[in-house]
Amino acid sequence: MTTLSSLYIGLMSGTSLDGVDGVLADFADDGAIRTLGAAFVPFSAQLRAGLMALQAAGVNEIEREAIAGNQIAAAYAACVAQLLPAASGPVRAIAAHGQTVRHRPELGFTRQTINAALLAELTGIDVVADFRSRDVAAGGQGAPLVPAYHHVQFGKPGQTRVVVNIGGIGNISVLHADGAVTGFDTGPGNVLMDGWIARHQGKDYDEDGAWAATGRANAALMAVLLAEPYFAITGPKSTGRDLFHMEWLDTMLARSPALPAADVQATLTQLTAVSIARAIHGEAGDIDAVYVCGGGAYNGTLMRELAAALGSNVTMESTAVLGVAPNRVEALAFAWLAYRFCQRKAGNLPAVTGAKGGRILGALYPA
Repeated sequence: MTTLSSLYIGLMSGTSLDGVDGVLADFADDGAIRTLGAAFVPFSAQLRAGLMALQAAGVNEIEREAIAGNQIAAAYAACVAQLLPAASGPVRAIAAHGQTVRHRPELGFTRQTINAALLAELTGIDVVADFRSRDVAAGGQGAPLVPAYHHVQFGKPGQTRVVVNIGGIGNISVLHADGAVTGFDTGPGNVLMDGWIARHQGKDYDEDGAWAATGRANAALMAVLLAEPYFAITGPKSTGRDLFHMEWLDTMLARSPALPAADVQATLTQLTAVSIARAIHGEAGDIDAVYVCGGGAYNGTLMRELAAALGSNVTMESTAVLGVAPNRVEALAFAWLAYRFCQRKAGNLPAVTGAKGGRILGALYPA
């Protein structure tokens, strides 16, 4: 009898459009999840620009999306090549999230661009892709999908823990003391901060929040930003660049007094922190600890703002203290979803996404 491999690769490229994070993980029979390797492959400036353009309707977008899907597959394959030397045996499957270019669950669809067939051809490994569509088809938001993994990896009976993922968009997983799990997208993570510094300084992101630290958050602008109706909606809910984009920000800025660019950056940083903290306090009662992952965990200014917004009575740490580096959590989550797919087990949590029930997530592209 052939023993199936317990090795999986998870590949994730998020709303920040910076590149692909990859992990090689071992899902052993003892229930432990071991990370054997990690890699990052940046997207080219051309691909980033192409993906940004696909966030809105445009000329010849079907062809442009197809070409971008091929380029993403090539970047994903390069990431796989970096991970394979750490594998002790064959990899059972690659989890390929793809790049979200539209997320409209209210219209019944979400679209993550990647040529998964090409990725299978380039790597010679089974590929599981298109994780979100089945949840949407079942009436769900298709996001966030990471809370189920957070529960397995970080949950502790008798404790209420909150896992905060800050990528382009922020989301929370509330791991309740009684074993229940809730969560949703909170709103902007890094997406507006990245867009603002790109516009004014030509940088991809505000490293460690250094620029934001030179400005002062403006209360009047904060009030305008927080008046966005999305923040008042209760979960299940999800969002993305379809709502929080630079045109949205420009509309909000037009409703408040003109400010120095650094003050706007400081205010956007505070917006991310305050919107996340309010979501946490609204969803969780007694909180034992908050653990932060995603690229935002490396922004010192943002972390100080989040700690202040949560309050001195809330313990906040990085997921690194639980054994998983912040920049590996999401890729690991999708590796886990591929593992669940191969086990023919549900990967979504209806209490989180609003789907009619648990569903096996993903589509298989055999090697």
